[in-house]
Amino acid sequence: MSTAALEPYIYFSGNCREAMEFYRDALGGELEFQSYGDSPGGAEAENPDWLMHASLSGGLAGLMGSDVASASDRAAKVELSLSGTDEDALRKAFDALASGGTVKMALARQFWGATFGSLTDRFGVDWMVNVWPPRA
Repeated sequence: MSTAALEPYIYFSGNCREAMEFYRDALGGELEFQSYGDSPGGAEAENPDWLMHASLSGGLAGLMGSDVASASDRAAKVELSLSGTDEDALRKAFDALASGGTVKMALARQFWGATFGSLTDRFGVDWMVNVWPPRA
C-alpha cells in the first residue's frame, strides 16, 4: 500500500488566506497557516502577513497554497477534479465553489453514467466535479 498522496499546491498573490478559508468552507477539513512573518527573520519580509504555507486536510480534498509575488492572476494551467459517490456532499461542494465564480457546465447526468459539472471559482481556479453512482 502506498503512503504517497497528490496534493495540489496553488499560488496566490496576497489572497491565499482568503482563498484557503473559502476552500475550507466549501470542502470541509482543517486549515493550518504559516505566514512569512512567522519564519526566522520574517519580521523583515516584504509582506510578513502573506502566507508562506497553508494546508487544508481532512475534508473532501487536500490542498496547499502560498502567497508569492510571481503568482499568476489566474490559475489557468490546471483543473482540479473532485470525484466520489456522495452526491449530496459533492453537490454542496460544487455550489459552494461556484459562489462568486462562473459555472461552465451545470451538474447534470452524463452519457458515461455519472453526474458532472465544471466551474471556475472566484479565485480563477478551474474545477470539475464528477459524481459516480454508488456501486451495488
